[in-house]
Amino acid sequence: MTPFRALRAEPTPERPGPGPLPDALLRALEVSIGRRVGGLLAGDYRSILLGEGTELAQVRPYVAGDDVRHIDWNVTARTGEPHVRVQLAERVLVTWLVLDTSPSMHFGTADRRKADVAEGVAIAVGHVATRRGNRLGFVTFGDEQERWLPPRQGRVGLIGLLDALRVEHPEGGVGATSLGAALRRTGALATQRAIVIVVSDFRGPRDWKRPLVELAGRHEVVAVEIRDPREQELPNAGVLWLVDPETGRQVRADTRSAKLRARFAAAAAEEREDVARTLASAGARHVVLSTSGDWLRSLAVFLRRGRRR
Repeated sequence: MTPFRALRAEPTPERPGPGPLPDALLRALEVSIGRRVGGLLAGDYRSILLGEGTELAQVRPYVAGDDVRHIDWNVTARTGEPHVRVQLAERVLVTWLVLDTSPSMHFGTADRRKADVAEGVAIAVGHVATRRGNRLGFVTFGDEQERWLPPRQGRVGLIGLLDALRVEHPEGGVGATSLGAALRRTGALATQRAIVIVVSDFRGPRDWKRPLVELAGRHEVVAVEIRDPREQELPNAGVLWLVDPETGRQVRADTRSAKLRARFAAAAAEEREDVARTLASAGARHVVLSTSGDWLRSLAVFLRRGRRR
C-alpha cells in the first residue's frame, strides 16, 4: 500500500467516499497540474536564490566542486577556460484549496454524496500539489467549524487537509454558505502568487462574485462545481417535501405533475448557467463534476485541456 492510500479513510454506507483513485489517473493529473505550474511560474517571479531552475543568472569560471553538467561549452570554447552556467532557482508553487463543507454538500442520490466527490478532489489535488517541495494550504467554509491552514510542504500539508475533511458534522444541520468570506480570507492569506482551487456546489448566497474577481486578478483560479443529478431533475415520486439545507426552507411539491417537473428542470438549468456565466466573467476556469460516474477522469481531462482564452 502506498503512503497516499494509507491516508485515505475507509468507506462506510453513510460516507461512501470518493471511490477508486487509479494510479494512472493520478499520474495524468500530476502531469496536467505540472503543466499549469510551469505556466504559472514562468516569468512571474525572479528569485534571489541561485540553484536549479530554467532562467540564467550568470556564466562564471569553473571552480573545483562545480557540477560538470552545468559547464557552458560555447563559452568554454570561446575563452579556452571552463565556465559554468548558474541559474535562478525556481520558486515553489503554492496551491490553496477552498473547500465547501456546508450542509448542502451532504446531499447525494447517485454513487456518492457531493461531499465525497469534494473529498476526492481535495485528496487527489493535495497529493499532487505537495510533491517536489511544493506547498498546500486550505480554507474550509459553510459550517460552524470553519478552518484554515497555512501552506505546508509534503505530507504535513496533506495530513492537515485530511484531518479537516474527516471532522464529523451533525446530520440535519442548517447553515448559510459564505463563499465570499472564504475567498476574501484566502486572498488575505495568499501573499504569493498561487493556484486557488475552489471546490463547492456554488449554492447559497451570491456574495462571492467580487471577491472572486479580486482573487482571479492575482492568482490562477479553478472553480470545481459539484452537482447531483436530482438537483437538476425531479423524479416522478408523488408528493415530496423539498428542504433547502442552506436555509431550512421547506416546499411541498407534487412530482406527479409533468409540467412541474419540466419547470423545475428549466429553472435549475438556467440557475446553473448563470453560475457558469458568473464564474467565467470573474476569470475563473470552471469544471462540473457529478456524484454519478467517474469524476476523477472528468477532472483530469479538464485540466489537461489547459486554459483557453
